[in-house]
Amino acid sequence: MSIKNVTPALLLALLLGACSPSGQDELQGWMNEQRAQTKPKVQPIPEPKKFAPQAYTQEGATDPFSNLKLTQALKRESTQSTSNAALVAPELARRKEALEAHPLDTMTMVGSLLKEGQPVALVRVDNLLYQVRPGNYLGQNFGKIVKVGETDLVLREIVQDAAGEWIERTATLQLQERSK
Repeated sequence: MSIKNVTPALLLALLLGACSPSGQDELQGWMNEQRAQTKPKVQPIPEPKKFAPQAYTQEGATDPFSNLKLTQALKRESTQSTSNAALVAPELARRKEALEAHPLDTMTMVGSLLKEGQPVALVRVDNLLYQVRPGNYLGQNFGKIVKVGETDLVLREIVQDAAGEWIERTATLQLQERSK
C-alpha cells in the first residue's frame, strides 16, 4: 500500500469520528437533572430592632467642656507633678559627676576593695579605671550608689515611667570576671 491510498482512508475515518455523538448530551442531561433536584435553603433575615431614643438626664451635672472641669483637672495634675518633681528636683540642682556622662551598660565592675575601712568598687569605663563608693553617682538616670559589695554594686535610679511620672528603681552592676 502506498501513502496515497492510506491518506484518504485516514482522512475519512477522522471525519466520521467527528460526527459521532461525544457523550456531551448525556452530561448535559445529568446536569439538568441535578439542578432540578437541588433546592436552595435561604434563611430569612431577622427584622431590625427598633431604635428607642434616650432622654438626656445630665442637665444639672458639670458640662464636660466647661472651664470649671478643666481647672479641676489641671489642679489635680499639678499636685501630682509637684510630688514627682520633688523626687527629681534635688538631682537637677546638684553638680554632675564624671561617670554620669556614660550609660550604665558601658560600665563594668572589675573589682572591689576596702580603703580606710570603707568599701570601694573598681569600675572600668572606656578602658579607664575609676574608684567609686556609696554616695557617688553612675549612669545617665541619676544613679546613686547605695551599696558596694564584693561581687556587685547596687544603685538607686530615678527614671520616668510610661505615664511620664518620676519613679525610683534599683539597678545592679555585677562583677565581670576577666575573659582570657
